[in-house]
Amino acid sequence: MKLAKDISMAAFAVAISIAAVVKPTQAALVNYDFTVNATSGDRPGQYFGSFRYDDSTLTAIGDETLGVSNGLSIVFDYLATQYTEAIDFDYPSSPVVSFTNGNLSGLSYLVEDRFFIGNDPGNPNTGGTKFYSILSADLLSTTEVGTVTYSKSTSVPEPMTLSGIAIASAMALGMKRKKKLSGVTN
Repeated sequence: MKLAKDISMAAFAVAISIAAVVKPTQAALVNYDFTVNATSGDRPGQYFGSFRYDDSTLTAIGDETLGVSNGLSIVFDYLATQYTEAIDFDYPSSPVVSFTNGNLSGLSYLVEDRFFIGNDPGNPNTGGTKFYSILSADLLSTTEVGTVTYSKSTSVPEPMTLSGIAIASAMALGMKRKKKLSGVTN
């Protein structure tokens, strides 16, 4: 009887752990870091930023863009100033992050009189990997001065996952302690 109780407790702990870790595919906040490598112009150097978005509306089919309405938020440190999505010239219509068949193409982010991140200033609603110096909101005054690279940030475990692991660990420790107290050895 005692063995059956221990086995059922262990099975319960395993089930809780698996239920917490294995979940159906669902929307998530996705985080990226990016690096601007300005190689020409009057302010060469490396500049760093990050962005995140909610991927719940992505289909991974064809060209897609997500914007502020999809939870896009940006932080970019450039020339001792921190820029956010709210400073974009066309906020809240822009900035946007672009995808092709579910793969990140890049940001489209325009800060008047400062910079533009994208591929083509003639098509500012498509993200990309080029960095432009800009003299005004007139995109004809841009000069390509560098490139942008993107890397997906490591995700933080969800609270439910951590809870499942904690419950399973606590149950295992409790069973081990109970075994020890009852004098049962391996």
